[in-house]
Amino acid sequence: MYAIVEIAGQQFKVQKDQKIFVHRLKEEIGAKVSFDRVLLVDNGGKINVGAPAISGASVSAEVNDHVKGDKVIVFRKKRRKGYKKRNGHRQSFTTITITDIKA
Repeated sequence: MYAIVEIAGQQFKVQKDQKIFVHRLKEEIGAKVSFDRVLLVDNGGKINVGAPAISGASVSAEVNDHVKGDKVIVFRKKRRKGYKKRNGHRQSFTTITITDIKA
């Protein structure tokens, strides 16, 4: 059984006991969260598609950790002008474990 769910503006294909990285959530470590914007549920070959979301369906998860991703380098240059600018950042992520899918 799997589901496609929208979490923090992005869509993820999730299964029970799966660990995923999502954009930073406000909840504390160990908190239980529920996502009710479920777009598709596949229950053993029986597919239920929402328009746009399935009413009554939800995905439960537990917050494991707040981490930072790898450094992303942003480099800008204009040729023959002597303009070079180097910048970078590390994106904040939250690690969650999917505990239950309710269709």
